[in-house]
Amino acid sequence: MAQFVDWDLAAATAGALGKSGPRVSYAEATDVVGELRRLTEEAAGHVADYTGLRSQVTHPPVRVVDRRDWAAANIAGLREVISPLVSRLSGDKRPGPLTEAIGSRLTGVQAGTVLAYLSGRVLGQYEVFAGDPGQLLLVAPNIVEVERKLGADPRDFRLWVCLHEVTHRTQFTAVPWMRAYFLGEVQAFVDAAQAGEHLLERLRRGIATLSDAVKDPESRASVLDIVQTPAQRAVLDRLTALMTLLEGHAEFVMDGVGPQVIPSVESIRAAFNRRRESGNPLEKAIRRLLGVEVKMRQYAEGRKFVHGVVDRVGMAGFNKIFSSPLTLPRLDELGDPDAWVARVHGPAGATPTAG
Repeated sequence: MAQFVDWDLAAATAGALGKSGPRVSYAEATDVVGELRRLTEEAAGHVADYTGLRSQVTHPPVRVVDRRDWAAANIAGLREVISPLVSRLSGDKRPGPLTEAIGSRLTGVQAGTVLAYLSGRVLGQYEVFAGDPGQLLLVAPNIVEVERKLGADPRDFRLWVCLHEVTHRTQFTAVPWMRAYFLGEVQAFVDAAQAGEHLLERLRRGIATLSDAVKDPESRASVLDIVQTPAQRAVLDRLTALMTLLEGHAEFVMDGVGPQVIPSVESIRAAFNRRRESGNPLEKAIRRLLGVEVKMRQYAEGRKFVHGVVDRVGMAGFNKIFSSPLTLPRLDELGDPDAWVARVHGPAGATPTAG
């Protein structure tokens, strides 16, 4: 089978280029890991009680990882997705040995460079690619580093992060069709490529663009350069709507639960928002080109949409959003909660409801 990425080299690159974590003793590290595991379980109860959503599948326990392990987990997930894709698109025909050797190693270095950058910023993630039903990851060094920079109470900040990430786990385990739907949309994006477009080369260019963004903030390339067909844009609209919903829902839940169980949540939210908005020109350029700026907008837009729907039909009415893919919000409905309520609940459902 054609080798698109040298995955071992990607992992080695991510490990070599990744930043070292904050200084902690072995005893401190052990305490952090233990507390994050306990707080994950506590957060799961709060999220279930607040949302009314409960896992329908057995999920593995949280993995508390360092930056290298986070990168390795994501490489494993990407490998599961990309390797079969490459096989299908190439018809298992191998390129010339020189092309394969140089191309796969170059892409491996580029992918590793991107993951090295992200491994120093991600606090947690629900990783859906590597296996069913997915795996919750918490990146302990990043959590400790941010709580120190913010001057936050460690227990409060850690629980606050856990509320957000456990909400994502709940979205994928309480809604049985969610993971298959998400993976299906990723597959649809690939299938929407026009015949003869040399999709593998476009994917390679996309990875190169991300790598260039990390190394050169003056780059004017865009990761959307690989989105060229109307059919792919339609899929991307659906994925954007889905991710905005999921991120906004997690933000809404952490802000709803937080005041009840986290004494310093107001100061944490204010300081964290300032951190999101700040950054030197290099950081801002990298965030824009990696799509992090889009993700930050998704937090705000998605939270506003969820708040608007819950105000109108209550939490139980909002949860109808998870009934099927047909009840997910369309991209144009994210700015118009009334439109979603009218479509899913009918015109009478737009009356404000307590709860």
